[in-house]
Amino acid sequence: MRRGAAAPWLPAVEADIARAVGAPFTIRAARPVSGGCIHRSFVVEDGTSRWFVKTNDASHADGFAAEADGLGAIVAAGVRAPRPLCRGADATHAWIVMEFVELGGSPDPARLGEQLAKLHSATADAHGWHRDNYIGATPQRNARTADWAEFWRNERLVPQLEIAARNGLGEGLARAGETLIAALPRLLAGHRPRPSLLHGDLWGGNAGYLAGGEPIVFDPAVYYGDREADLAMTALFGGFPGDFYAAYRAIAPLPPGYEVRRTLYNLYHVLNHANLFGGGYAAQAEAMMLRLLGES
Repeated sequence: MRRGAAAPWLPAVEADIARAVGAPFTIRAARPVSGGCIHRSFVVEDGTSRWFVKTNDASHADGFAAEADGLGAIVAAGVRAPRPLCRGADATHAWIVMEFVELGGSPDPARLGEQLAKLHSATADAHGWHRDNYIGATPQRNARTADWAEFWRNERLVPQLEIAARNGLGEGLARAGETLIAALPRLLAGHRPRPSLLHGDLWGGNAGYLAGGEPIVFDPAVYYGDREADLAMTALFGGFPGDFYAAYRAIAPLPPGYEVRRTLYNLYHVLNHANLFGGGYAAQAEAMMLRLLGES
């Protein structure tokens, strides 16, 4: 890709990389690659080193800041994720530069399960995070909260239900949501999980394997919360292999009641998909809420 109208952000990214590595860096090639449905992604190289770049319009600058923050937290916990290098923005574009990793190694799901348990072993004294971030393209609130049920109500379900109401997703969903919010203390009665560091958006598309089967995770929406919320999402879109769950449970067994809570935690993501994409997700969310109300 040549410099110019097609990639006006290239010179600024080039300068950012040079400052971050403390050495000259001249982009010799920039090729587009897959990297999610929200941003444009590229690999840039100078003939010696390569970096992975995501770019979008300037309104995404805070999203890239949140991504760098989340990746840094996962790496600091000793779990493999692309290391963020730098990020920036100008009047029209925003970008994030991170370590380039080559995916495609033979899967080792058990090792991924062990790594998730390791991530969850990092704990805090409250649920939430030091900043708000994003779940996909949707802002995600993370006010520090001592009580888990209160956090899940105020920082997860209520915001999604408010967006659904603004989007006009239906009176049935709104009524079920209102009833579910009132039932939440019963659904989570006696469940007081220790706040664990979560990936926050862990489905199959946000995990991969390097050479030798080493697992790696990316595109996080981190916060401290119930570790079951991460595990629940792994089962939402097709699920992970059985070896993954067996390895996780061998290190971190799950308490009784997880099956009900799994539906409650995945409701958040289904509501988010309803708000972002419409389609049948609203009906799926309403059905999940009615099922949960039958358990309460």
